[in-house]
Amino acid sequence: MKAAGLLAIVLFVTIAVVADPMHRLSGLEKPVAGSDDDDKGWINLRSFGVLPSNTGTINRDNLQRAIDAASEVGGVLFLEPAAEGYEIASGLVLKENVSLTGGSPVSPRGSKHPDRAAPVGSLIRVTDDKHPFIAVQSATAIANIQFWYPEQSQADPDAVKPYPPTITLDKSGRVEGVTLSSLTFYGEYETMDFRATSERHCELLLIRDCYGYPLSGKFITIDYCYDIPRILDCHVNPAIMRRFDRTYGKAMVDAVIRNQTYAYNIDHTDNAQLIDVFCFGTYGGILLGAESYGQLTNFNFDCVTIGIHKRGANTFNRNWMVAQGSIIANTGEDVGAIHPILVEGSGHLSLSNVEAFSGHNPALTTVGKSFGYLMVRDAKKLTISVVGARMANYVADVPISKVNSDDVTIAVSASFDKDNCLVSGTF
Repeated sequence: MKAAGLLAIVLFVTIAVVADPMHRLSGLEKPVAGSDDDDKGWINLRSFGVLPSNTGTINRDNLQRAIDAASEVGGVLFLEPAAEGYEIASGLVLKENVSLTGGSPVSPRGSKHPDRAAPVGSLIRVTDDKHPFIAVQSATAIANIQFWYPEQSQADPDAVKPYPPTITLDKSGRVEGVTLSSLTFYGEYETMDFRATSERHCELLLIRDCYGYPLSGKFITIDYCYDIPRILDCHVNPAIMRRFDRTYGKAMVDAVIRNQTYAYNIDHTDNAQLIDVFCFGTYGGILLGAESYGQLTNFNFDCVTIGIHKRGANTFNRNWMVAQGSIIANTGEDVGAIHPILVEGSGHLSLSNVEAFSGHNPALTTVGKSFGYLMVRDAKKLTISVVGARMANYVADVPISKVNSDDVTIAVSASFDKDNCLVSGTF
């Protein structure tokens, strides 16, 4: 009887372990010794075999295995800081209910290895260009991680590798509820690509405290995102690797500008929110697509050809409220194409306390002037209000110009032109 009873207990425990995915997960992924991750409910990825000494393919497969297991019950996967980081191959899918987090503090100048020209910490080294590094599904988050492309060209524009985006959305279904925060990118070609479709649109994207300098010029692209996408406190700058001696020089920045892309690109969105966004050394600061509307506040687009490019497809709700910003439009092959603000199509644009000036900067090739302050082109049924603008360093006779545009009303008040003369009235 005793043997039979013991056998029954063993069978019961075995069945319970197999049936309970949380038990399987916690048994396999116990954090490494000395870590307090178990107190936080985090799962240390080293226990899944994601190790600094592994090849990228092995680490990718082990990380995907950890994601698959955590997705069953929901969990936080922790990438422990390491001196050399982790090589991980591309093609990952961050499945529903999983957060991937590291221990690297966010920094617009990055981390620095104590002995060599490299970053250090919760660092992912990406060396293959077969796929986007990671595609995210609904109810996911990535935080406090650095992504590095160590084989990317630092000084030769002709040797730049066009890597796929570092982070994108999983195209197998709708993606809702994604948070990307405190991320730093080094050497990427395109940073975050959230281009969905009308059939499978995405919702509730929150991107904040992210830093990088994509060599395509495209930092964040969002298309078909309804229910309020938000971009907060993001910074695009070629000096992202300055602390470990890999700052991009003038030739590299000029090449990025020649791509004629925008650091931030927003379209097919409802009430998008962008607060405290910055870029330096890209062709365009932000493209506000014809099927978008929202608010842009507290921004700086420095050393660009076009600061804000707004399009519009109707007069009902293709409206943008833009406030508290500065634009330095000073680079390009022809001053006639350099515009702090370019507006096309229909809708409304409200500009409040937005200044534009120009000048030279040794980090890139500059003209040092813009054509004007505001250019309206190919527009119809368009209204623009400008309040409290400071307009300087442009070559046109007047700060506001219209080309091939009918039925356009522009109201300006309390603003000043390049000669410090008051500009007020309706155009």
